Amino acid sequence: MISLVMIARVADGLPLAASIQEDEQEGRDLQQYQSQAKQLFRKLNAQSPERCTLETGDMNFHCFIAESICYLILCEGSFSKKTAFAYLEDLHNEFFDQYGRRVHQVTRPYSFIEFDTYIQKTKKAYVDSRARRNLSSINTELQDVQRIMVANIEEVLQRGEALSALDTKASNLTALSKKYRSDAKYLNTRSTYAKVAAVAVVFLTLIIYVRFWWL
Repeated sequence: MISLVMIARVADGLPLAASIQEDEQEGRDLQQYQSQAKQLFRKLNAQSPERCTLETGDMNFHCFIAESICYLILCEGSFSKKTAFAYLEDLHNEFFDQYGRRVHQVTRPYSFIEFDTYIQKTKKAYVDSRARRNLSSINTELQDVQRIMVANIEEVLQRGEALSALDTKASNLTALSKKYRSDAKYLNTRSTYAKVAAVAVVFLTLIIYVRFWWL
């Protein structure tokens, strides 16, 4: 289930559109999630990752950035990441087609609140189990979900860092991982050469021994 959809301008975090689906149990929690989303928008910049997933309890925020606009949804942790990002790309295509030229001109929050109609209509298609099966061909075209940065939203908000800092750290970890694999491969190669050299020395010693002592 998708409980919250928000769209914001990356440059200043200005909310452009939103759609909230409340029920009696989630109403109070959704206000907290909406507050977290607004805080997250203020941490965006040009270096923020294009796709990321932020965990918050048993729910996930999924963010997709394109054309300096951030599209964010809140859904259950069990909701398919591929389906979530397919939905976000769908929202981007329609939103940018309708409002792309005006996004950087508006100054009032939720200037495109009427986009909620499209958000709600499209959300039903992605949430419905039968429709989700029909979207499998779209999902396979998305990049591998393992490449999507995953973090905890509480850690992001409490540290006071821009979201791009996480992407930098993720890149650093990837670089270190590659270096570790390279070093391990180098050491393994050296070990193999050392073993071969030891065997060669023993073999040559044996030949010399046989030649000079038995012939």
